[in-house]
Amino acid sequence: EAEEMPLGKYGMLRESFLKREHHGTYTSMLLTGRLEPHLREIDRQAQEQVDRIVSDLMKRNSVNERLKAEDQMAWVRQMNNIKARAEEIVLRELVYTP
Repeated sequence: EAEEMPLGKYGMLRESFLKREHHGTYTSMLLTGRLEPHLREIDRQAQEQVDRIVSDLMKRNSVNERLKAEDQMAWVRQMNNIKARAEEIVLRELVYTP
């Protein structure tokens, strides 16, 4: 079952953020059993959003299989940049919000 799966990257980042910046909320959610479902939902939403943004940016910037075949290093650089941009957006909008 999903509950037995380890928490993903974004869920763990969310947990650290709540523990550090919103300790009262963290403790309340932990004691009422709402923390784990919340972290899993944030993790799921964040991963979906990163995937969607990466896909959109790849289309917008013509980062595709053709580029990968013609200039693999350029493709890798652009993919790293796109992933970093997508993650930055998701962290700001979803993970690190009160």
